Amino acid sequence: MPGTEGFEAVGRIVACVQPGVFRVELPNGHRLLAYAAGRRRKRQCRLAVGDNVTVELSPFDLSQGRLKWVEAETD
Repeated sequence: MPGTEGFEAVGRIVACVQPGVFRVELPNGHRLLAYAAGRRRKRQCRLAVGDNVTVELSPFDLSQGRLKWVEAETD
């Protein structure tokens, strides 16, 4: 179906809900659950509060997404 592709948004991890599940806040203030999938989950990638992430969202459900890229905090 046309128009069903996901889109990407940049946000920041604000909380760890469960192993592999994180609460992410987007720059516009919207908060969502993001899941670590694929290699990130298999390799136990270290994610921490404050890390900048790229999240892939579905146009049908904006309350959850999938982590695509993680950029560690450099402060």
